[in-house]
Amino acid sequence: MSLPADAHFRPRARRRRWKGRAFAALCLAATLSGVFILTVLLGSVVVSATARFDEEGEPAAARPVRDLPAHLRALADRRQSSDPAKAGYRAGVAGSLWLLGLVALSAIPVGVGAAIYLEEFAPPGRVRAIINTNIANLAGVPSIVYGILGLALFVRAFGYASLKLGETLWAGSLTLSLLVLPVVVIATREALRTVPGSLRQAALALGATRWQVVRDHVLPSSVPGIMTGTILALSRAIGETAPLLMVGAAGSILGVPRGPSDRYTALPVEIYYYARLPEAPFQAVAAGGILLLVGLLLSMNAVAIVIRNRSRSPR
Repeated sequence: MSLPADAHFRPRARRRRWKGRAFAALCLAATLSGVFILTVLLGSVVVSATARFDEEGEPAAARPVRDLPAHLRALADRRQSSDPAKAGYRAGVAGSLWLLGLVALSAIPVGVGAAIYLEEFAPPGRVRAIINTNIANLAGVPSIVYGILGLALFVRAFGYASLKLGETLWAGSLTLSLLVLPVVVIATREALRTVPGSLRQAALALGATRWQVVRDHVLPSSVPGIMTGTILALSRAIGETAPLLMVGAAGSILGVPRGPSDRYTALPVEIYYYARLPEAPFQAVAAGGILLLVGLLLSMNAVAIVIRNRSRSPR
C-alpha cells in the first residue's frame, strides 16, 4: 500500500525549511560582521581624529567628540603645513571640487549619450554585442591602469609637445572621466531599460519619431535613475588616489587652483601625503582628512538616495 503524497512531502518540506533558515542565518551573520568591521574601522578613525598632542608631539587629552565638526571645518580651511597644528586640506578640498565639476561636465554627457545610442538607436548585431562586452570589461579595469593611460595620453600626449596637457586639472579630470565613463554608460542603460516598452510603442503609433520618443518620453521617465547612477559614479571618482598620483596630482601644492590649467592636488592625495609621515600628530591630521572625504562621499550618496526615493514616491 502506497503512502499518501503528504507523507513524502512533509519530511522534505521540513528539511527545506531548516535549510532556508540556516541560509538566512548565514546571510545575517555576514551582514552583521560587515557592519561590525566597518563600525570598528570608522571608530578607530574617529578616535585618531580626536587625538591631541602638545608642542613636543606627546599625547594630550583627547578633544570631545562634540568638538569634532568644528575641528573638521578648521582642517578644511587650513593650508598644507609641516606643522601638524597648522596643517589642513584647503587646497585638496578645492582641487577635489574642481575635479568633481570637470568630470561631471565631460563624463556625464558622453556617457549618457553613448547609453542612449546603444539602447535606443543601435541595431542589434555583432557590433553592438562587442561594444557591450567591452564596456562591461572596462568597468572592472583597475584604476591604476587608467592612471597609466592618462599619463601617456593626456599628460605626455605620446611625446607631442603641442598636445600635452601637463600635470594640470585637465589631465586629472579627463583621466577620471575615462575611469567612470563605463559606469555611467551601464547605469544609464539600466535606467533606460526600466521605461516600459509600451510607452515607446504608443508614442510611435501616434506618429512620433524615434528621437521625439526618446526626448519627450523615455528620458523624462529615466532621469531619476540616470542621476542616481551618475552621482554614484562621481562618488567613485572623487575617492580615487592612484590615477591622480600617476597623472601628477602633487601632495605639496599650497595654493588653491584658479582654473583648469593650474596644477592641483586632491583630498585623497593629501590624505596619503599626511598618512605616510611617521609622526603621530600627522596621523591625526590624516584621520581628520579621511572623515572629510567620508562626509563628502556620504553627502553625494545621500543625494542619490533622495533622488531615488522621490522617483518612487506616488505623484
